This record gives sequence, C-alpha cells and structure tokens, in this order.
Amino acid sequence: MSPYGVLPETMFITQNPARGAAIRSGVTAEVELMTGSSIMSNLANAMCTRCRGGFGPYEKMVNSNGELYHEKCFVCAQCFQPFPDGLFYEYEGRKYCEHDFHMLYAPCCGQCGEFVIGRVIKAMNNNWHPDCFTCHTCHAPLADTGFVKNAGRALCRPCNARERASGLGKYICQKCHQMIEDKHLIFKSEPYHPYHFNCHHCGKELTEVARELRGELYCLPCHDKMGIPICGACRRPIETRVVNALGKQWHVEHFVCAKCEKPFLGHRHYERKGLAYCETHYNQLFGDVCYQCNKVITGDVVSALNKSWCVACFACSICDQKLTLKSRFIEVDMRPVCKKCYEKLPTELKKRLKT
Repeated sequence: MSPYGVLPETMFITQNPARGAAIRSGVTAEVELMTGSSIMSNLANAMCTRCRGGFGPYEKMVNSNGELYHEKCFVCAQCFQPFPDGLFYEYEGRKYCEHDFHMLYAPCCGQCGEFVIGRVIKAMNNNWHPDCFTCHTCHAPLADTGFVKNAGRALCRPCNARERASGLGKYICQKCHQMIEDKHLIFKSEPYHPYHFNCHHCGKELTEVARELRGELYCLPCHDKMGIPICGACRRPIETRVVNALGKQWHVEHFVCAKCEKPFLGHRHYERKGLAYCETHYNQLFGDVCYQCNKVITGDVVSALNKSWCVACFACSICDQKLTLKSRFIEVDMRPVCKKCYEKLPTELKKRLKT
C-alpha cells in the first residue's frame, strides 16, 4: 500500500494546434516542437485512461504519471469526486481520495483508535502508531527497541526481566539490566553483578563480599586494612555511631528486636541464644505467666504452690488479702487461702484437705 502525492507529478495539458502550449500546475510553459505534426497527431489520437474516450482539440487533459484523463474523469474511484488539492492515494491500480483510502485500507491503531498513516507497527495481533506502541509497565516506546510478550502484554526487555526476576525472587542488575542468577553486590542501595566493578584501591575484580566506603567499593582485604567496623546485620561499613552488642557491631538503626524488628535506639534489650529482644517480646516469649491473671509477669515473680504469680495477684482466694512468701497460707483447690479464712472452713472440708 503506497501513497503518492500527485501534485508534483500531475500536468494539466491544453491542446492548442496553433501554439503547442502546455500548462503544468497552472503555470504556462512553452513546449519545444521537435516535430510539431507528430506531437499533435499523438495528442489527437490519445484516449482517456478511465473512459477510453478521445479529447477535443481545445479540451484540458490531466497527465498523472504518464496516464491521460479527462478532467471530469480524474476522480476518486470510491466517491467519484475530484481529489482535494490534487492529493490521491493509489492502491492496486485505483486512485482514491484521502478520506476513502483511509476508510477502505488504512488500519486503526490499537491504542488510540485513529487511522495509522505512514509507518505501521504490526504486533500483538494489532496495528499501532509508532508512538502508541509502548511498554505496558513503563510506557517506553517499543517501535525501535523490540519487546517481549508477557501474559498478553508488550513489555520492554528491562521490565520483562524485572518481572521474571521478581517471580523467581532474584535481583536485576542496575548496570546491564539482566537478572542476577548468582550472588549480587549492593552498591548505593542498588543490586549489581559484582564483576561490573573493581576495587578502588587495588583494582581487583570484586565479588559479592565487596565493601562500600564513602561512595567507593573495596575488596575485603583492602577494606579490612582500613579498620572500619562492619555492621552485623547489613554487612556494610559503619561510618557513624556504632552499637556494640551480642559480640558484634551494628548500625544504630539495624540493631533491632528479633521479634518486632523495631530498633532499640538506646533502650534496654534482653539477650537469649544470640538474639536480642525488647522487654515486651522477651517476656511474651520467655517470661513467666501469672497463674491468676494469665499475663506475662513483667516485675517480681512469686513462686508458690508450683506456680508463678504476679505480686499483686498472689492473694487469699477467699478474702483477697495480699499474701507474701512469709505469710502463712494453706493450699485449697490449688489456690492459696490465708490461715484466718482456712479456720472458718467446715470441719469436714478441712479433714478432706488433710487426707
């Protein structure tokens, strides 16, 4: 399907036996008569390409790419109207005005729905303007860069790689935009293939254990020679305040409770089996639970009757008088009863309790 702008190639010719003058695009030009009689004879024998009729001696004719037409015959093959501004499109030997050509043959863009004139992108079982065919995720143009079909969507290669890596739980290198199959290197909070970098000090190709310091990367031996502490959580250098705990050194924001992951920020922490806990979660996980209120005991613990009690909860189960380990009490139904209340119990009950 090829459009032709015919205005430069179209001539309007008027036969004039006396002068042999020709009019091209409305401009008069003298034609040199090499053999005047033969030219006039050829024009007299010419036929209209459309109606196959001849031309009168003074009738205006249209020459389009070597084909002659009556002026009234040089019209759109669909609507039979003259071509606006002399512009037509030719397809399979027939000429159409711009409107009818678009209606009959021009594809519609799958994005904007408008006719696609000129370059057409055919992809995803549809037609597109070059500017309308973009990545479904980042909207980058795809016409000249290629794309990947992913779940019925057109994605640029970087976006497709990111989606694929995300599904596999892997990283995308921010330098080559390829998935990192093996271990990655974090530089300025972004993942990279380690082999893209060399040690700033010795020039050695780096591995995933490289260290970043003041915006530069160093191999582990070079970095260790600088005496910079390494955070026990992120394995990156600590250039500001250092927290020393659990036999390691930490960034302040990385020394957190093993349960809720909130930074301690100078508050007290509790250690158990190499992990640090805030007071609340240490008590929830490892503290004593009061037999009376069933809550974690955060203060002193009263151990009595093979159970643990809050100081406030350890009381006579009958009169609620507060008891201590020095108080005299008797176990009744696995609960403490003060001596005064015990003496008031029925004799039969006291006999059963003793047996």
